[in-house]
Amino acid sequence: MADLAVFARLAGAQIRGQLSYRSSFVMNCFGQALAQANDLVVILIVFGRVASLGGFDITAVLLFYALSGMSFGLADMCVGSIERLPAYIRAGTFDVVLMRPLGTLLQLFAGDFQLRRVGRVLTAFGVLVYVLSTSDIHWSPAKAVLLAVTPAAGAVIFAAIFVAANSVSFWFVDARELANTVTYGGSYLTSYPISIYAGWMRVLLAYLVPGAFVAYYPGLTLLDHPDPLGAPSWFGWLDAPVAVLAAAVAGLIWRRAVRHYRGTGS
Repeated sequence: MADLAVFARLAGAQIRGQLSYRSSFVMNCFGQALAQANDLVVILIVFGRVASLGGFDITAVLLFYALSGMSFGLADMCVGSIERLPAYIRAGTFDVVLMRPLGTLLQLFAGDFQLRRVGRVLTAFGVLVYVLSTSDIHWSPAKAVLLAVTPAAGAVIFAAIFVAANSVSFWFVDARELANTVTYGGSYLTSYPISIYAGWMRVLLAYLVPGAFVAYYPGLTLLDHPDPLGAPSWFGWLDAPVAVLAAAVAGLIWRRAVRHYRGTGS
């Protein structure tokens, strides 16, 4: 709890610093919102030419997009600064991180907390509001809880992916682009139904990298839509347990990676 309190204070200092330049902050948020909207434009263009995609209409795909976008935006805002890890390792400043009386991950997360990335969340949230207001979802208390939990659980899954993907920097000189392929590429892939992908890609998304639990399976449950691939309906309720498991696995990978670190020798 003490570590989390320190993290909150460090992140709060970052946020106050960013908000002190309000015009710059607003423009940065707008830029992030536009970046998230680019994927939305692609979806709209696709559905301007087809009536369904992988067995789903535009409403379902927009729901997947919204849940995935909110989850990724939250994760990118809270833990995206771990992308600076390769620079820390090359410069030897990760040694300083190891010497401080605070968890290494929390230091990296708080080191460059970018509130401007909330722009991605706002774009996806706007799409979610539109989808919920125009679709015929049969609501229940359980579904309301699922809707509230899904973005948070998805954010934890993406955060775990961020940590695991960037951990390879301890073995490779500069693995940032490789990590971005998994993180930002994963955000793009989870915006669509996994039924459109080849078999090996579905296995990768659903089980090895649990991206299907970010939006696809919860979205199916919210819409009462059967999975074209035959997955049981209760998969949609597994997003929170999968998020906990993904975080635990990412933590193990991170600890092993840190033990592999030997410093710059300078």
